[in-house]
Amino acid sequence: MRLPLASRCKADFRYLLASLRMRRNFYVEIKTLCLTTSDTDFIGLDSTPFLGLDSPLDFPNRGLDVFTGDELLSGSFSCNELFNGVLWEVEGKWVVKGPVEFDISANPSSQGGEEDEGVDDQAQKVVDIVDTFRLQEQPAYDKKQFIAWVKRYIKNLTPKLDAEQQEVVKKNLEAATKFLLSKLNDLQFFVGESVHDDGSLVFAYYKDGATDPTFLYFAHGLKEMKC
Repeated sequence: MRLPLASRCKADFRYLLASLRMRRNFYVEIKTLCLTTSDTDFIGLDSTPFLGLDSPLDFPNRGLDVFTGDELLSGSFSCNELFNGVLWEVEGKWVVKGPVEFDISANPSSQGGEEDEGVDDQAQKVVDIVDTFRLQEQPAYDKKQFIAWVKRYIKNLTPKLDAEQQEVVKKNLEAATKFLLSKLNDLQFFVGESVHDDGSLVFAYYKDGATDPTFLYFAHGLKEMKC
C-alpha cells in the first residue's frame, strides 16, 4: 500500500511512533524512507537518524490514569484544552493496521496504481488512539448514569489534586459536564486496558461531517502528561 506524503504521512507516522513506543506487535515494512529535513519537520521529528526507542521514538509524556495506571494518551497526540483545561480534546484517526508497505516518496498515480492497490488481506482499519492504548469500549450511559458517574469520579479524584487544581475543577466542572451531556447520545465510552470499574472514562464522538473521531478526556485524571 503506497501512501502519499502530503495527505497521510503525518497521521501514519504519529501512529507508527506511538505503537513502537508501546512495544506493540505492530509490523510495518518500510520499503522506501526518503525524508528530507523539511519532511521530518512536517511530521514533528528532527533529522536525527532512527537510533531505536531511546531516540525520537521514546515519548516520556505519558497520560496515565491516576486510578489504574493504564496509559490512555501520550504526547505523540496533540490536544486542545477546553473549559480552562478541565477537558482535553484529541483528534483520532482511522488508520490501516497490519503488514503495510510505506512508500512515502512515490506518487501512486505516476506509477499507474491506485492508493489502495496491493493492500494485504490481513490489514484492518482501526482508530489510532483506541488501538495504540488498547482502549476498551463500554456500554453507553444514559443521563442519570452519567451524572452519577461524574459525581463519583470527581469525589475520588479531588483528594489527588492540589488546591489550585481543585479550584480549577470546581469552577469549570459544571460547564464541562453540560458540554458532555449535550453530546451524550453521540458519545462512545472507553476505559483503559485493565477495564477497572473505578478508572477514568474516555469519550469519543464524530463532529458534524467528520470521518475521524474526536476524543475527550478529563485532563486532571491523567498524570505525567502536559497538553
